[in-house]
Amino acid sequence: MKTKFIFITGGVVSSIGKGLAAASLGALLEARGLRVTMQKLDPYINVDPGTMSPFQHGEVFVTDDGAETDLDLGHYERYTNARLSKKSNFTTGQVYFSVIEKERRGDYLGGTVQVIPHITDEIKSKVIENAKGADVAIIEVGGTVGDIESLPFLEAIRQFRYDRGHGNTLYIHVTLVPYIHTAGEMKTKPTQHSVMELRKIGIQPDILLCRCDRELPQEMKKKIALFCNVEEKDVIQVVDSEHIYAVPQALSKERLDEQVVDKLNIWTKAPDLTPWQNVVETLRHPGHGEVRIAVAGKYVNLTESYKSLAEALTHGGIANDCRVYLKYVDSEKIERDGIGGHLDDVDGILVPGGFGERGTEGKITAIQFARTAKIPFFGICLGMQMAAIEFSRNVCGIEDACSSEFTECGSPLIHLMEEQKSVNKKGGTMRLGAYPCSVAKGTLAYAAYNATEISERHRHRYEFNNKFRSTLTEKGMILSGVYKDKDLVEIIELPEHPWFLGCQFHPEFKSKPLQPHPLFRAFIGAALLHRNGR
Repeated sequence: MKTKFIFITGGVVSSIGKGLAAASLGALLEARGLRVTMQKLDPYINVDPGTMSPFQHGEVFVTDDGAETDLDLGHYERYTNARLSKKSNFTTGQVYFSVIEKERRGDYLGGTVQVIPHITDEIKSKVIENAKGADVAIIEVGGTVGDIESLPFLEAIRQFRYDRGHGNTLYIHVTLVPYIHTAGEMKTKPTQHSVMELRKIGIQPDILLCRCDRELPQEMKKKIALFCNVEEKDVIQVVDSEHIYAVPQALSKERLDEQVVDKLNIWTKAPDLTPWQNVVETLRHPGHGEVRIAVAGKYVNLTESYKSLAEALTHGGIANDCRVYLKYVDSEKIERDGIGGHLDDVDGILVPGGFGERGTEGKITAIQFARTAKIPFFGICLGMQMAAIEFSRNVCGIEDACSSEFTECGSPLIHLMEEQKSVNKKGGTMRLGAYPCSVAKGTLAYAAYNATEISERHRHRYEFNNKFRSTLTEKGMILSGVYKDKDLVEIIELPEHPWFLGCQFHPEFKSKPLQPHPLFRAFIGAALLHRNGR
């Protein structure tokens, strides 16, 4: 079967839910037996989001091959079995960079390089390259219709229908139908204007996904269909859901996947959504109640910075048949106020990754509280590094233990990797992507993974300093995971504690609702035991 292409655009407002809609559609098509791949086109000029502040862009998601990408790729991997890569996310910056390199080589034979056809051809070639081997390629265009920087991407996907034909391309537009309280009714004008903008540049949407906070009346669907030039059955409501993992079922109930395979002329089996139904049932009616997990970080005012982390903790709850309530705690407030009142009511403490010195002493204080109060603790990346420093200061007596990322000190427990010392550029130069890790038997990590060899994704420049290994292990710390090729410490544990583990990698990037990550399963299980033992 020829690869079919589905393009998803958005209008009216940003963050309307295109990523979740795309991911949910991917899940539905996989449930019908199709091979799906996914891709995000981002209009911003940065080459990738790797150097952008979390407050600007939210989380940076990392793939196995080391791509720093948009957080929507996290949704794609959580909802589908697609193995995403550097090809799965590209930006305006990457496109222009590639075209300019070709021009400098003389690839265009002295011709004038223009947006059409050179930029649009480059965009199309990247879409086609990523789609190889898939039955269906789902491509989300970032931003909203009407954004000036989106125009080359929209022109490129417009040309796809000309290149591939109606039966091989499909346009889905996600738009907003707001309820105006002062008027006491829902309004269709934002959707009408959004579709008008799309049609001005030559794209007629085949299906409209209408985001709304209540049921869309049939007369509204008729009105939208008439003014937007689509069939009434192609106006599909997407009502706000209490759980994001209920979206695939909701879209299936609205017959979105049926409409898609019909328009693309694909024969498939009926979808089996039983696994998703089980996930939603657990979220709605957990058999083991709720656990409270503190996330002690410095980006807590923008929780999108911890998107994969929050979802992985939810997955850990699904695996333990319990609900996970997240309490975001600003580590700077812990520095200012102390522990009192911030962590008294939690069943587990997680210190996430991050960059820069701000808030790190608060994280160390939170870790000390978790260690001494015997509260389950999970440290990720910087969280693991701060756990090693806390142990060094307060157990090993190394008072000046620190990270050389922040300051020069006598005992740099965390230091710059040797190969990083000659690096000058910031973008794409960290230790990125999947690396193997050897796990010692008889440890918390081994109990979680039930394996001695694992692979996890990284995003960092600084590592545990091997000069201090013996000092910490003599005081009881276990170095339970090691990257053997370079003898790098990957996992640390404290055996005289109910559950205390730190890892240098980011396990949250590989967790899925249908396949919860082993470490999050184990951490939430320990928090549940702590709650029941209080």
